[in-house]
Amino acid sequence: MTIEPDSAKVSTGVAISVAEVIERSRKVIAVHLNYRSRAAQRGRFPGHPSYFLKPPTSLALSGRPVERPAGTRLLAFEGEIALVIGRRTRRVSPENSWDCVQFVCAANDLGVYDLRTVDKGSNLRSKGGDGFTPIGPQLLSARGIDPARLRVRTWVNGRLAQDGDTSDLLFPFTQLIADLSQLITLEAGDVILTGTPAGSSVVAPGDTVEVQVDSVEDPRLSTGRLCTSVVAGTDAFADFGAQPDADEAQIVDAWGSRVAAGLEPEFVLTESLKAKLASVGTATLSAQLRKRGLNAVTIDGLTPTHPDKRMVGRARTLRFVPLREDLFKARGGGYNAQKRAFDSLEPGDVLVIEGRGEKGSGTVGDILALRAQVRGAVGIVTDGGVRDVAAVSALDICTFHGGPHPAVLGRRHVPWDVDIAVACGGATVEPGDVLVGDADGVVVIPPGLAEDIADSAIAQETEEQYIADRVAEGAALEGLYPMNDSARADYEQSRRGRHADTTPKGSTP
Repeated sequence: MTIEPDSAKVSTGVAISVAEVIERSRKVIAVHLNYRSRAAQRGRFPGHPSYFLKPPTSLALSGRPVERPAGTRLLAFEGEIALVIGRRTRRVSPENSWDCVQFVCAANDLGVYDLRTVDKGSNLRSKGGDGFTPIGPQLLSARGIDPARLRVRTWVNGRLAQDGDTSDLLFPFTQLIADLSQLITLEAGDVILTGTPAGSSVVAPGDTVEVQVDSVEDPRLSTGRLCTSVVAGTDAFADFGAQPDADEAQIVDAWGSRVAAGLEPEFVLTESLKAKLASVGTATLSAQLRKRGLNAVTIDGLTPTHPDKRMVGRARTLRFVPLREDLFKARGGGYNAQKRAFDSLEPGDVLVIEGRGEKGSGTVGDILALRAQVRGAVGIVTDGGVRDVAAVSALDICTFHGGPHPAVLGRRHVPWDVDIAVACGGATVEPGDVLVGDADGVVVIPPGLAEDIADSAIAQETEEQYIADRVAEGAALEGLYPMNDSARADYEQSRRGRHADTTPKGSTP
């Protein structure tokens, strides 16, 4: 560990201002995701911290307006706790890293989401603009603060929008400093932005954002409110650079949710919809899909481990590519795509595996199938082979497979990618599609059609049960299957009669 003395001004204990911190800062380092609440909102929990740089010219004082660039509309705030490094530091341990921090203050990690398109993760254009990192308004000495007991809050136009504390961190501040110092020399005045809790959203010209950091144990230790007002930029981007642009994913990320962004809520496979889909057969669902012009939505040629059960869930996907020895060496071992796919399954998921119909190798075995079951997944669908078929069949989880095979993955496949569109058994499956499987096979239902398909399928099976009952009584098929006008009138009369029989006396039918 190397910790060099700070400047004479700092080492003598003379107080410095936020303006002086900004003047001497040589770099601003920000953490991508660090609060569990924010990670849950984004749907991903990183195993290690990751970072990006912001230019020192992005630093600004409290009270200075920030300009939303002309032509953009997705300027988002992120209230954060900022750490100001007090002395030159390299390769410090987590146990000693807090000694390198001189001050704590509030920060706002502003970013323009419609400038992210060409950043490719660097966040330089989207978060590096002048004034996009206001800090202050007061500096708190790190010596009197417990970094594990800090609170950050953000208000927009006086309304509380964010409220988090450092008990919710994925990676403690001491870990961030130690991790960064392994490769990067931290210098006096450097600023580390430590992540934002859930609640970040979009602001517009005329809005005012305030961020405050306090000690949980002693609220008197407070930065006060860091104030930033938003103004409209007037200078349009020139055509020699990328223009503002944003797809739906960026819009949702900026606003924090689909609802906040004014988009249709994300489809949810509710328990009631699951029950509807589970009450009808895949043959009926297939017929209803065909009526809507969807014919290539059956996953063909697979055998179920539980033909007596009906599987209903949402698709997650895993893709294998054909074996190439050098690629398998690079991507087949360790924590590969196959293991990541099974480890990331959530309750109600169905893992769909693209095995290209290659049955000369296992694509799943008993340990992985057990992992899926423990994670709460309801099914596995693969057009490749399955190993340990007896053990897999003994599990509760439904597995649809191309056939048994004893060989390991590396004989035919390389695990390649997860949660992308895949081809399985002749059908295209996207993550989030609704899958229903039974003894007849597996059907793929676009989420937006699921409710309508389920209701229509129930109506169809009710009608077909009436036809079956009539046939059992000796009725001829002509005019009954399909029903002509006379048969349908009889059917409707029968339905009304059954409904009247089940309506309690005194109630309104």
